Amino acid sequence: MELQSIKNRYGIIGNSPGLNHALNIAVQVANTDLSVLINGESGVGKEVFSQIIHSLSARKHNNFIAVNCGAIPEGTIDSELFGHEKGSFTGAVDSRKGYFETVNGGTIFLDEIGELPLGTQARLLRVLEAGEYIRVGSSKVQKTDVRVIAATNKELIEYTQTNKFREDLYYRLNTVPIRVPALRERKEDIYLLFRKFVTDFSDRYKGTPVQLDDGAKDVLINYPWPGNVRELKNIAEQISVLSRDKVIDAETMKGFLPEHNYSRLPVLAGGAGAVSQTEFANEREILYKLFFDMKKDVNELKKMFFDLLQNPNIAQFAENRVHAPVYNEQSYAELNSGSGASSSKPVFLPHNNGDIAGHEEVEESLSIVDKERELIIKALKKHKGKRKDASLDLGISERTLYRKLKEYDIEE
Repeated sequence: MELQSIKNRYGIIGNSPGLNHALNIAVQVANTDLSVLINGESGVGKEVFSQIIHSLSARKHNNFIAVNCGAIPEGTIDSELFGHEKGSFTGAVDSRKGYFETVNGGTIFLDEIGELPLGTQARLLRVLEAGEYIRVGSSKVQKTDVRVIAATNKELIEYTQTNKFREDLYYRLNTVPIRVPALRERKEDIYLLFRKFVTDFSDRYKGTPVQLDDGAKDVLINYPWPGNVRELKNIAEQISVLSRDKVIDAETMKGFLPEHNYSRLPVLAGGAGAVSQTEFANEREILYKLFFDMKKDVNELKKMFFDLLQNPNIAQFAENRVHAPVYNEQSYAELNSGSGASSSKPVFLPHNNGDIAGHEEVEESLSIVDKERELIIKALKKHKGKRKDASLDLGISERTLYRKLKEYDIEE
């Protein structure tokens, strides 16, 4: 089936290379039974891809169900997915079939797969590897033939390194990865989507579609859209309902867009070297701390220098303290007893190997790397080598702290 016909069928707007690539992979993998992991930010439309895969597969005449793993309480999710026997827990007044039993022969879409508890992950792995499961409260092994499509807006590879997600389950799900691009990566599609949404809303509310001038288009396209297509649709509806003018300028458009402190730092998708947006943000925070401390030190030095200029007596007093004679115990006793009163030469204690005037200025390092290393060492000493507490104090993840220890060769 051609991509354009698929887009028309599912209401997909846009022709960006990233979007077309994701759709092509979905079409190619649809007619197999391979597990698929769809990765993308919240609001990009991951569920639509699962529906496309199911509708183009040999299972299209069987059941399809979408399950939001993050919306089901941890205590009941095993029962929801695998079913339970009567009396297996409080409130289990009857036996119940789980999704893997009711959707047998079809497709199950597990959204927010990263929210699954570890125990449930082990059960899911058994289903994927052997097509077997056991109801809660039962000892009877049951068979199922269900294709699993999972989706996440997290970097699961990082979750595996912090023991929040099973590594074997990750690689089992990630047989075929599909990355759905964020809306800010599809700038050529933003105005097309907006125009589609305002047209739909004008039909719904019996009005005239709003138009954007060139300035408003630039504002629309350059906004980062952290909520992706979902946020764009909401903004289009707000403008369609609330705007008095049917031609929107840049200032009016800015009034509808929230102020959003959004990071443009890159995100590496997939692979063992992937770095999450959260990790970049945490590292940025520790750098901000360093810059703030450096600025504070510089300001204190400026204030001290200004005070010296304003009050020469302070400078003279400091100079006298630097060049004042230092007496040893014998000469101090002689002075007190008066026996040394006639002495015209004070007895000095040697400084710097006898060089009294010897003086060397040591310039403080302003290297960000040195400062960061110093902060990490202080945090580890403060928390007696406990990485978790030290990372919380520094405002970075434990994994980032571990990487920094290796990078700076810090011994704990």
